[in-house]
Amino acid sequence: MGFEQATIKVEKEAEFEELKSAIERALAPATAERFLSQISKRRFRVRDWDSVLGKRVLEAVDEEWRRSGKRTQQLYDALTVSDQAQIRELYLFRVEDVDPKLRTKFHRIYQYY
Repeated sequence: MGFEQATIKVEKEAEFEELKSAIERALAPATAERFLSQISKRRFRVRDWDSVLGKRVLEAVDEEWRRSGKRTQQLYDALTVSDQAQIRELYLFRVEDVDPKLRTKFHRIYQYY
């Protein structure tokens, strides 16, 4: 029997979906290199979700966010703790799902130490 993730109901669906969409767009094959480049330029690790929010990396690579003037940190803070955990998990999953060639190119931000 394999691993099966428990389903937890999202409480603030609109905010959750908006942030999820931003993550999906940033880590899509067409924009992932730009996203990873922004993290590399700011000198922190790709798995550091708090820095991604604090340094506004999603806003930097997502034209839709730039035009809206919204801040991902504020949207994330508006979520419940369980919603925040699910967003963090989604982000980490998507980061690991990046094309292996890009992961090799940006190996420094993928290192654990």
